[in-house]
Amino acid sequence: MATKKFNVTVNGTTYEVEVEEVKSSSGSAPVAKPAPAPAPKPAAAPAPAAAPAPAKVSAGAGEHSIDSPMPGKVVKLVASEGAQVKAGEVLLILEAMKMQNEITADADGVVKKFNVAAGQSVKAHESLVILG
Repeated sequence: MATKKFNVTVNGTTYEVEVEEVKSSSGSAPVAKPAPAPAPKPAAAPAPAAAPAPAKVSAGAGEHSIDSPMPGKVVKLVASEGAQVKAGEVLLILEAMKMQNEITADADGVVKKFNVAAGQSVKAHESLVILG
């Protein structure tokens, strides 16, 4: 059987390869052999799950929602439910675009309910905290 040499360039690197020409004795086109099945890959370990999200609560009469200004991940809940907060006081830390942003109370009030948990991903305009 005859071998032929070829130069093959891959990603800027040139390789010299030899290819053996295979001829069928029956004169018909060569038949490709099926490739062996690849070995199964081991299952990856499951990623650690974030804390389960608390049930969402809507703002009732005399209450209002503090919403996420951007998509991100809740890093830490600073205030606690039932706590009296002043306007400008930090309620939680939201990480977005590799920066930690302090989400603050926009008015004096009481933290009625957190609609998120630490480690949870949130979307823009999603309710984070209910103040009353």
